[in-house]
Amino acid sequence: MLRIIHYVNQFFGQIGGEDKAGAEPVVREGAVGPGMLIDQLLAGQGKQGRVVATLICGDNYFTEKTERAAEELIRLIDGTPFDVFIAGPAFNAGRYGIACGEMCKQVKEKFGVPVITGMFHENPGADLYKRHVHIIATTGNAAGMSQAMPKMIQLVLKMFRGEPVGRPEDEGYIPQGVRANILSDRLASERAIELLLRKMRGEEVPTEIPFPSLDVVPAAPPVLSLAGVTIAIVTEGALVPIGNPDGIESARATRFATYSVAELEKLGPEKFQSIHRGFDTTLINEDPNRLVPADALRELEREGVFGKLHDDFYVTAGVATTMENARKIGQGIASRLKKAGVAAAILTST
Repeated sequence: MLRIIHYVNQFFGQIGGEDKAGAEPVVREGAVGPGMLIDQLLAGQGKQGRVVATLICGDNYFTEKTERAAEELIRLIDGTPFDVFIAGPAFNAGRYGIACGEMCKQVKEKFGVPVITGMFHENPGADLYKRHVHIIATTGNAAGMSQAMPKMIQLVLKMFRGEPVGRPEDEGYIPQGVRANILSDRLASERAIELLLRKMRGEEVPTEIPFPSLDVVPAAPPVLSLAGVTIAIVTEGALVPIGNPDGIESARATRFATYSVAELEKLGPEKFQSIHRGFDTTLINEDPNRLVPADALRELEREGVFGKLHDDFYVTAGVATTMENARKIGQGIASRLKKAGVAAAILTST
């Protein structure tokens, strides 16, 4: 009988809602929450397996202490015999998706067993982990549980039996960006003519080689004169007040924050620190102006090179951020700058 370990967050683990998002990792014997659906589905297929243990961790705990949380969760199941690992599905819950993806990746690497999870295609975890693990495409919310779980089980059983995994459109998983050569009994010219005729008839035209869809952002017109112009500082270097009071992510950012420089001539190390996880922050933390050059801009402001330094600087963490979240963050910052009458921004990176 197939032995399954299932990972869920605090909500599906029946610990609590957002108020329990800081819940520490625990393991429960047998199936909990959606794990019971796994047992039911496998029982309907001739009792092929069951959930032997359920791992549970709060979303905030995992995303804020990813390495520690993963180590603790792995330790909880180390020594427990199992054949397959299932996480989620997470649907469009971003923190949950990241946890599901990371746990699948680590379990696959450490134990060498088949792993599977499920997410909505816009979940940030999908972009981060689709190249590492198979992720069944789901709806945006838990209403799609009954459709997602059978596909997850079907695919992970196929992997367990050592059967070849088919194409994303056949198996239902999110494309991994892998292009494989497939032998066809039809000439390329025949296939191309067929696609052309379908296009002429107004039918759906699937391509054999899909390309990624990338935004084309036109450059803003240049600022012809800096006289009287308000300039803002934007950084993806994760510079925040000491202690990170707003809990800004140090990686996999989903949001941005603003902090005032209105009364400051420069940024002091006693007030600001970089929490960025993608580079050595030592020199930045010695002098935060190396990342957010408030001191140099104040000097230029006094010299009349430009009109005014905007009262706030905007900050996020630019490491492992998904395209979807990066787009939202960029649009949010741009909207705020526009409303504040800022004519130009200096973006400092790491």
